[in-house]
This record gives sequence, C-alpha cells and structure tokens, in this order.
Amino acid sequence: MIQVSHLTKMYGPRTAVQDLSFEVKSGEIVGFLGPNGAGKSTTMKVLTGLMPATSGTANVAGFDVFEKPLEVKRNVGYLPENPPVYSEMQVEDYLDFAARLHQIPSAATKAAVAGAIEKTGLGDVRKRLIGNLSKGYRQRVGLAQALLHNPKVLILDEPTVGLDPKQIIEIRQLIKSLGGEHTVILSSHILPEVTATCERIIVINRGKIVAEDTIERLTTRLKKGLIYSMTVRNPQPAAIDSLRRIPGIKAITAEGARVGIEIAPGAEEIRDRVVETAVKAGLGVLEFSAERVSLEDVFLQLTTIENETTTTGA
Repeated sequence: MIQVSHLTKMYGPRTAVQDLSFEVKSGEIVGFLGPNGAGKSTTMKVLTGLMPATSGTANVAGFDVFEKPLEVKRNVGYLPENPPVYSEMQVEDYLDFAARLHQIPSAATKAAVAGAIEKTGLGDVRKRLIGNLSKGYRQRVGLAQALLHNPKVLILDEPTVGLDPKQIIEIRQLIKSLGGEHTVILSSHILPEVTATCERIIVINRGKIVAEDTIERLTTRLKKGLIYSMTVRNPQPAAIDSLRRIPGIKAITAEGARVGIEIAPGAEEIRDRVVETAVKAGLGVLEFSAERVSLEDVFLQLTTIENETTTTGA
C-alpha cells in the first residue's frame, strides 16, 4: 500500500531524510519511531504530497506521490501534529466543510460526516464549538476529518502529543480499531504508544532507517539470544550446574531463587529440556518465563549504535 525507495529530502545544505526505503502492507499499523528531529514529520509530509522530495520515489495506494499528488490526497487521510481545525466552528459544521474539501459528493456528505462522528466518538459534542473542546476531543475532530472520505491510508503524525493519560488511551484504542480497514502509518517518539498500537516498527534516527521489524524480533535480535527467568524452590549450586551442561545454553546466572538462562540463537527447542533437567535435579521449578527487553532498551540501543557509528565515521 505504501512503497518508499531511496527517498531523500534536503533543506538547503541540511539533510532531513536520507535514502529511506520501506514498505507498508495493506491493513497494517506501522509505527514510525524516532527521536525529535529524526525526520519523521518530513517523511509524513512527503508521503501526503504536501512537500516534494529532493530525490527518490514514493508510491501510496497505487499512485506516485510526485506524479499524481491529487490522486494520493484522495486516498490518504492525514492528521498532522497540530490538528487542522477551526475553533470558531461547531464540530458537525467543520466536518461538513472538510467533506467538501475532500470533494465528497453532496448526496454522500451527511452519511460521511455521521460515520466519522460515530467512529471517533464525537456524538455528544457534535453541536459544540471546537474551541470549547478539550485537546483530546480536538484531536478526535482532527482524526474524524482524516477519516471522512474513507481513505485507504491513514498517516498520523504524533497523534497523542499533549494529551492526558485517559485521552491517550482512548486515541490509541481508536487507532488500533482502524487497522485492517485502513493502512495506518503512525509517527511518534512516545514508545508506549507504538507498543500499544503498532504491529511493526520502523526506527529512524538522523534521517536514516536504523531498524525495521516487529518489536519481538527486534528485541530478540538485540539480545543476540533468548533469555529466560526461572524461579526455583531449592537453588542448590550442584543442581544449577546441571543446567550449564545442556548443549545450547550460553550462560546461567543464579541470584537467590531466581535463575537466569540465556539460550543461543536457534536453540529455542531446548526450553523443555531445561525445565525437565531442573525438575530432575530437584530445583523445584515454581515459574519459567521469557524475559523481555523493553522497547525503550531497543530504541536506546539502536539510536546509540547509530550515533556512535556516525561519530566514528566522521
């Protein structure tokens, strides 16, 4: 649904995005993750046809962004970081106005507005002035205008910035419900937001993609193996040593009742043997679970690696 190839955007001598290439499949919700100033908003603006690229190609919903920008706009719903709403208008009137800007036929406007209001939960405030709404509801109004024309692709730039915790949860749930029916690319520097809503992430730093995968695969790759935690009743050293002799075990650490087990990549099948050996050795297994590297750890490691590489090569 979205294909980007070798995309570069420069502002004079400064490179905002450099040689970006990625794809987003139909129905996916993909997080475009990176620190402030990484090039996320610039990429979003290029994909929506609001800004030309310096070089490279971008194809959205089957149309070249640079050759057929109007067709792209017809198939894209865009929510910028600051929602494009008019505070002096009522919600319903604004959406009616936005429907005309989207060139929705007059006969279909009423149904389109009603559908967007229902999807975004704006029914109770449809007659209120936008300027009198909370920031969370104004964000919903911005999302409603992006949904009005039932676009194939939704591009959301920092959709929960500045919201309170309750509003953030509501907007995240709304975005997640849109997957499948719409292809969604969501730009953010807020890590829990990406974890809560996205199936796959693209990490960008200093204008370049430094990683692209599911969160689970990225954490496994960065761990360079699988780490498990086992809680035992009888942490006897001799019994713990029996685990170290299992082929495929990289390392064993013991601290009180907790035993940390690192399994080499490709040796995942030995998990059952680890538990079986522990039971036979009399450790008294109470719990066995995988340890996860947080997205914060993944993000910091990826961006740190990139920064160090850039510095070393400079």
